[in-house]
Amino acid sequence: MKNHFIPLLLILLVISSVNKAQNIYKQKNAPIEDRIEDLLSRMTLEEKVAQMRIFHANKGITLDNDGGILLTEDVKGRLTNGIAGIKNPGEQYKPEESAALNNQLQKYIIENNRLGIPAFFITESYSGIDAEGCTRFSRPISLSSSWNTEIVKKVYDTMGKEARLRGLHLTHSPVADIARDPRFGRMSEGWGEDTHLTTEMIVSSVTGIQGDYDGLKSTHIGAVTKHFAGYAQVLGGTNFAAMEISPRTLIDEIFPPFKAAIQRGKTLGIMASHSDINGVASHSNPWLLTEILRDEWGFKGYTVSDANDIARLHYFMKVAETPEEAAELGLIAGMDVDLYADDAYALLPKMVEKNPELKQYIDRSVRRVLRTKFILGLFDNPYTNVKQAKKSVRSKEAVELAHKADLESIILLKNQNQTLPVSSEKKIKIALVGPVLDESTLSYFEEIANDNITFFTEKGYRLTNEVRGTPALTPEEDCKAGITKIIETAKNSEVIILFAGGDEFTSKEAFFGFATGDRDNIDPVNFQDELLIELKKLGKPVVVVLKHRRTLSANAISEYADAILDCWELSEFGDKAVAKMIFGEAVPSGKLPVTVPCSIGQIPFHYSQKEINYKKGYLFTQNSPLFPFGFGLSYTTFEFSNLQLSDSTLTSESELTVKIDVKNTGKLVGKEVVQLYVKDLIGSVTRPNKELKAFIKIELAPGETKTVEFAVTPQMLEFTGIEMKKVIEPGQFMIMVGGSSNEVLKANFKFKN
Repeated sequence: MKNHFIPLLLILLVISSVNKAQNIYKQKNAPIEDRIEDLLSRMTLEEKVAQMRIFHANKGITLDNDGGILLTEDVKGRLTNGIAGIKNPGEQYKPEESAALNNQLQKYIIENNRLGIPAFFITESYSGIDAEGCTRFSRPISLSSSWNTEIVKKVYDTMGKEARLRGLHLTHSPVADIARDPRFGRMSEGWGEDTHLTTEMIVSSVTGIQGDYDGLKSTHIGAVTKHFAGYAQVLGGTNFAAMEISPRTLIDEIFPPFKAAIQRGKTLGIMASHSDINGVASHSNPWLLTEILRDEWGFKGYTVSDANDIARLHYFMKVAETPEEAAELGLIAGMDVDLYADDAYALLPKMVEKNPELKQYIDRSVRRVLRTKFILGLFDNPYTNVKQAKKSVRSKEAVELAHKADLESIILLKNQNQTLPVSSEKKIKIALVGPVLDESTLSYFEEIANDNITFFTEKGYRLTNEVRGTPALTPEEDCKAGITKIIETAKNSEVIILFAGGDEFTSKEAFFGFATGDRDNIDPVNFQDELLIELKKLGKPVVVVLKHRRTLSANAISEYADAILDCWELSEFGDKAVAKMIFGEAVPSGKLPVTVPCSIGQIPFHYSQKEINYKKGYLFTQNSPLFPFGFGLSYTTFEFSNLQLSDSTLTSESELTVKIDVKNTGKLVGKEVVQLYVKDLIGSVTRPNKELKAFIKIELAPGETKTVEFAVTPQMLEFTGIEMKKVIEPGQFMIMVGGSSNEVLKANFKFKN
């Protein structure tokens, strides 16, 4: 009898090897590029286009009373051929409920598209992950005020972990825009006015949320850095407006944070800007999206539109005659994914029938999307751990980190006659008052204060009616009545703490078509200056706790307040940090990430303008800011001395070491931000007055001196020269080192090739 076992075994092995070869995209250990090409070769045109679209979960993705997933017919139809991703699924649920929903949603998607392609789920993260039950951290502008890149990275690392535990994979954050116009309602989403400070914060936030890239397969999420490029430079400070910016400023000041996000941070995605550059809409700009982003910087990730912006090339930007032309412009320019629109990339299958050449661009984009999904490990590990989500999201460590970041970020702008800290050694009555007083403020102050402190509280009035779309200011008669109540309450106190400034309704994103959020002036709204002046008439010290999302021309506050704590918008535990500052349990160490002007008429007024901009001022007003960039006081004092350069000459092959001694000359332990600026004294084009090039935050005990060292490299001197090429020109430069942009020690050196 013949042995048929061996031939049969060989046949099975051959079949097995063929099957494996035919399913390379499912093989965990196969090279990513091989998996991409294998999967792409199997996809129909409709399946490819589905991988170029994202819709919002508000189309109908919920849980029933038993925790099962409910999908509307609209959603099911959108998932027939798979989908690139879904925005904000489960955002309204607790972490464990969100994790359960997203597991079920992913399972449905995988099982109901022919090739089993998973989707990525996307969030946003301006104050922590934008979802119920996550830790709410301070806004980026507040974190930037810490000038502490390490704590920023830890904050974003925590965000990345919390998001992944919920079953999320990407965030449309961080914002790398340079914000220099405080009329712009989205100012607080960015990191301030300076290129270098923003760049360092962007690298910290991207690497943090991505888990140093290594965490992308399981523990962290991908960053989609936005808005590329120049978005916050919109004319009039209004959302969606055009942008006028010189090519040199664009390259030297606006591009660097994005370039660093790609080359240093390895951001997975880039979102394009609503605006235009030199009249060319960003979403249809091949120079921006392909030549710069891909060819020059080497970006391998995917690009995504801002909401509906590919379709808007037709009906808003009006650079396309038809919706089809808008889709083609975006596709060829380099836009990979269409966010939300049903009248843009959804049209591609029919467009290909008339123009088959579009297939190559579709394949290009789909490759980038699939690569992102493989990097995120979605084919091999598509689900999250529901129990771990309940246990680890909003952990004790996360809450403590949010509080620690607040303590690092609060800026002491004024402290006349050492009003702060307030002593609690004797019995004292304190009034907590003002229109931005929170419901939780009193409990935090009572937690920090001892039994000698008695508190009185009175909010008085709200700044607006708090309508989300277009809020209206509270009527004058209601404000005046509120001021009367505040004054009556404050009469009973010995110290007044006024919570003033702005809130989420006085500075916010102006949504397309139905909401406003930008302002035509930057004075505090609704009689807050009058309130402060009336409080001062009581003859008691007044401490202003300034909360806001945009820079305010706080002239009356600067003049009349005895002390000012600038908080921007802190975490949900912010007032606990404020209380610690007021009672001396913590020492302020924040620094301004912006220049604070006296009025809106001074804008643009960032510290790094060209030197010639400072030649003349205005009639009848000062030609200086209320507070300069990098400024911030402490309860202790610091002395800078002994500035030394390792050489008087820097060459293209060398580095220059800068040393400076910093001494704590006060009586308390404190932190100081040591800032290094460079000024090009003569250039072939007009040059900035000064530019931040390095900084470090150090802690010093009373009487302690530390020598801080910086390395000045030739690359720090590089700029776009008269021929629009990057150059380092020989000549004289000035080094400036100090505790703010206008209090520095100076030394000169020469650069030669």
